Formats: sequence, C-alpha cells, structure tokens
Amino acid sequence: MATIRNRNGKWQARIQRKGHQDLAKTFLTQQDALKWARSIEVELDKGTYINSHQAQKTTFGELIERYLREVTPTLRGKHEDTYRLKAILRRPIAKVNTLLLNSSRIAKYRDERLKEVSTGTVIRELAYFSSIINHARREWDINIANPVLLVRKPPSPQGRNRILAIDEEMRLLHACEPKANRNIYTRPFVILALETGMRRGELLGLKWEDLNLAKRTAFLRLTKNGESRTVPLSTRAIQTLQDLPRSIDGRVLPVNFAALEANFKRARERAELPDLRIHDLRHTATTRLAEKFSNPLELSAITGHKQLNMLKRYYHPNAEQLAKKIG
Repeated sequence: MATIRNRNGKWQARIQRKGHQDLAKTFLTQQDALKWARSIEVELDKGTYINSHQAQKTTFGELIERYLREVTPTLRGKHEDTYRLKAILRRPIAKVNTLLLNSSRIAKYRDERLKEVSTGTVIRELAYFSSIINHARREWDINIANPVLLVRKPPSPQGRNRILAIDEEMRLLHACEPKANRNIYTRPFVILALETGMRRGELLGLKWEDLNLAKRTAFLRLTKNGESRTVPLSTRAIQTLQDLPRSIDGRVLPVNFAALEANFKRARERAELPDLRIHDLRHTATTRLAEKFSNPLELSAITGHKQLNMLKRYYHPNAEQLAKKIG
C-alpha cells in the first residue's frame, strides 16, 4: 500500500514492497501522487515494473568508467580496449544520461564518426556500446534498453591487403631511428612484428622470461584466440632482442598502447607512408612467412590463426613467384 504525505507544500508518494527497492517520488498535487502510486502498484502486481531510478542518475560516461574499472582488466585485449574506451569518454555522447541514450543519438554518433575514422573503427565502437549496455543491464541493475540493436551498422569493410614493400620498410625503419624525443622501442617493435607475425598486444605483453634465445623461441602465454603458442625467432629477431636494454618490469618492450600508436603514426608520416597501419606489419609478416612455409598448418602454428579461412586473408603470394613454381 502506498503512503502519501505532504512535505513542505509538496506531496510525496512512497511505495514499500517486500523484495523490491523502496520507491518514492514527489509531486505538486496529491492527485498526481496518488495516480503515480496506483500505476506503479499495478505494474508491481503484474510483474512488469522496471526500476529506472539508477538509470536516471547515471550518464553513459559513468557506465564506461565503471566498465573500465571492473570489466576491461579481465579481458585479453585490455590495453587496446582501455585506450579506445578512454577516447570515447572524451566525446559528447559520454555526457548523455543513459535514459536519453536512444537509437537516434547512436545513429548520429555513427554518422559523425564515419566522417572521421574508418568503417571498421565505427563498427568496433558500436560493439563496445552494446557490450557495456548489456553488461550494465545484467550485472548492475541498470534498467535501460539497448538502442544499439536498433541502429543500422555500417557495411563491414573489405579485408586490408596492405603489404609493406622492402624499400618502404627501409624508410619506415629509418624514420624509427631513436633520436631526441623518439621512443627507443618503436624500431624494435616494427622489426619484431615483421619477423614474427605477432599481434601488437602479444609483442607488448612479451616478457624476457618467455624468451629462449638459445632455442630461438618466444612463448606466448595468452593470445587473442585464448590459446598459448610458441613462435620461432629469426636471426634478425634474435639480434634485435639481444640489442635491447632490460626493463625492470620484465617486459621486452616496456611501452603502452597509446605511446606506441602515437610514435608509430609520427614515424609513418616521416616515412611518407600515410596509409600504413600497425596491423599491416602482421599482414606483411604472414605473407613473407608464407613464402617459406608452404604448409598452411605450419604457418598457422606460427601466426596463431585457428581457422585457415582467416589465414587466407593475410596470405597474398606473389604471382610471379607462383608462376615460377608452375614452370
């Protein structure tokens, strides 16, 4: 039964039900308070009531911040996810109340971002939105709808096939030479990425204790697909590793995602390679390794691709070399 009382010239309706959070709302008239209380009690009796109290006082940015604290650290891609989510926090949509986060706002965000970044980035950000909202609904009792489900996704982009040519590699490495205000780990990162085919997160998470330079191997404890693997190291990779200083935190490349991204972008600008992305280094490495390992199972064991159809996206053999094999 609802309780209606006058407080400082206004009317407060309060509903207390066992098994439910106490509900209270203040109105200018007693009639409005009674009307609200009756409607809520009917919903409670039917089991259709949705408590939006928590959502009313929560912004989307606060959901993102809580997700960063409680969920992101448990994910395999936590470093990249943290970097991208913090960037979203700086955008106006983070200030929107969760109850006002409707499909039109999401669509507007999508259209604005498509003018700034690639289709793949927008699809990834919308996926972040959906994951955060769904987690808030399931785990945090934030009763809001998921408007992302109603928004048309941009068409998925075709897989990139950007391969770094030898002369381009020389220009990039020259642009990465450690000088004043340049990170000393950018050049080793590029070389190791090209020599091993490791993902960015795998290289940044690699520790000295995971290396066996005598056996020329690097052990990756946890990869993107959830499995560990051992990667063979070339002579060039071994030499690069031996030339690196040892960091006190045990990491081979003690640099964070954001710093690497920023330094790589500056290096590619100096090298006049504006279309090059970090992931293209893995693409290039896989193509080069494919010339040495014709067995796709051997190649997948090195690169970590679980499905051969995914490996095919990275495998771009040289037509001239194939012609020579035909005879």
